[in-house]
Amino acid sequence: MQVIIYKQDNSVLAVIRPTVEALELYGIEAIAAKDVPAGKPYKIIDASELPADRSERAYWTCDDEDLTDGVGSESNTFEVNP
Repeated sequence: MQVIIYKQDNSVLAVIRPTVEALELYGIEAIAAKDVPAGKPYKIIDASELPADRSERAYWTCDDEDLTDGVGSESNTFEVNP
């Protein structure tokens, strides 16, 4: 299962876990572009790469240089191809 990570304004790492249905309909890239805040760089990773212990989630980190898969879009809707 893939997830999307990005840094929030407070530098805390955010994780977006798309549903299977959304992944099948739109794909991970379209979900990332829509759901990551505008202008925020993100990375798509396998969920298994996240720490298993969520109790310290506020301290998870990621280097800015690793957020290379795209940037959040201004639009908060899915782009529909004609």
